[in-house]
Amino acid sequence: MSATRTYDATRARVEGYFDRTATQVWDRLTSDAPVSRVRATVRAGRDRMRGVMLSRLPADLRGMRVLDAGCGTGAKTAALAAQGATVVAVDISPKLLAIASDRLDPAHEGRVTFAAADMFDADLGTFDAVVAQDSMIYYGAPELAERLNGLAPRAGQVVFSLAPRTPLLMAMFWAGKAFPRADRSPAMVPHAAADLAPRLDGSLTEVERVTSGFYISTCLELAP
Repeated sequence: MSATRTYDATRARVEGYFDRTATQVWDRLTSDAPVSRVRATVRAGRDRMRGVMLSRLPADLRGMRVLDAGCGTGAKTAALAAQGATVVAVDISPKLLAIASDRLDPAHEGRVTFAAADMFDADLGTFDAVVAQDSMIYYGAPELAERLNGLAPRAGQVVFSLAPRTPLLMAMFWAGKAFPRADRSPAMVPHAAADLAPRLDGSLTEVERVTSGFYISTCLELAP
């Protein structure tokens, strides 16, 4: 199967998962509602990763057009808008976009455009920066590299996160393949930055790894 067909098939599974199966889970996880101890570690890890990613951008984002690629319930979108950016917040799940829109401070509504679309769609235009937190973790190296090589020339910088290739995550990845596809959520695909970098046209930098309980993710930055 070609990288394009593999990407399209995976994207369809991800869309179904977030828009039909896991909407309520993500709504609660990304809110202030009480959650289990395990999910609390995931929430803390995601909060930490969001801070790491935002730290790669200027503190004052006025005059900058930023793509929040896979914005989910909108925490990063809100932070970008509060820092003055014009934000295009994209997600393949209309239900998550609705939550993000409801949570956005009305004072920042004029700076944000929400769109149910593919985060790599060239029709979205050009950007000063792209941020993508854990929205690319479901794709293998060939399809991910193909999409990133199309995105990077349209952005001054691309800051994104992937699951690192650790023994624990690799064990979870291969164990997940033992279950019928219809019975499981889309599996995250662990990556090693050193293996992904040769497939990319730009320069890839590993910024920081965040580990918090069951949340393990690495922030990477791609420059054209």
